[in-house]
Amino acid sequence: MTKYKLEYIWLDGYKPVPNLRGKTQLKDYDSFPTLEQLPLWGFDGSSTQQAEGHSSDCVLKPVAVYPDGARTDGALVLCEVMLPDGSPHPSNMRATILDDSGAWFGFEQEYFFYKDGRPLGFPATGYPAPQGPYYTGVGYKNVGDVARKIVEEHLDLCLFAGINHEGINAEVAKGQWEFQIFGKGSKKAADEMWMARYLLERLTEKYGVDIQYHCKPLGDTDWNGSGMHANFSTTYLREIGGKAYFEALMAAFKAAKDDHIAVYGPDNHMRLTGKHETAAITDFTYGVADRGASIRVPHSFVKNDYKG
Repeated sequence: MTKYKLEYIWLDGYKPVPNLRGKTQLKDYDSFPTLEQLPLWGFDGSSTQQAEGHSSDCVLKPVAVYPDGARTDGALVLCEVMLPDGSPHPSNMRATILDDSGAWFGFEQEYFFYKDGRPLGFPATGYPAPQGPYYTGVGYKNVGDVARKIVEEHLDLCLFAGINHEGINAEVAKGQWEFQIFGKGSKKAADEMWMARYLLERLTEKYGVDIQYHCKPLGDTDWNGSGMHANFSTTYLREIGGKAYFEALMAAFKAAKDDHIAVYGPDNHMRLTGKHETAAITDFTYGVADRGASIRVPHSFVKNDYKG
């Protein structure tokens, strides 16, 4: 028997953006545990804005398990938060997902490294040289001496965990980077993105650096914000497609624009201004290779008769 370190990970009840939480228990197993072998576990919801002190117990229900490359005999256990009666907690958004195995998502997570209250590489006062050389940049003057070390180590941790990590690059602003996660199935794609975020945030503890996901951390300046572009396809789009179907799909997106914006996170009015490679928050547009559109369509998709 081996004593495994099980890191139970969940999203708390903070609004408008939840935080990742985690705590460890040790259990004996003959081999790396399967999801079915992992027990439910409790936590103090009054400390995570998920319960009142007079009735503080919340339940962690394992939904995915991954090997932990940072620990000997470690396992990363992604959990949903449940109420004591077994029903989903109101903060449990994963339980509301319509899980479609034919829906494929490629997420591109942009973020800033932050240290001492400013993006990594920014001077103590003022700003570095304007944007231009940082995107996919190489060299100390563009990416510094620690960021690449972190993103490479994060890449290896994701791969060790079996997460379908697809790439990394320095982004447009100084101190800004991106990683990409691809998943087949709505819940699987979301699970792997949250686990990749957890691994990144835990990793940067030892470097004295924080991760900033805010969509416009530098405010109304001539510096890019951060988003998480979502490449997507459905079984119908991949197998049948066609221009008429695609245009009907775009019309449906346009009609639901406000519903989408409502769940895309806070402060997007600061980022979606029509500048810095975005459409305006009040508009819905799509275009081929158009970085100023709400939805950017690749040339290859159009050339393949709107299929892919």
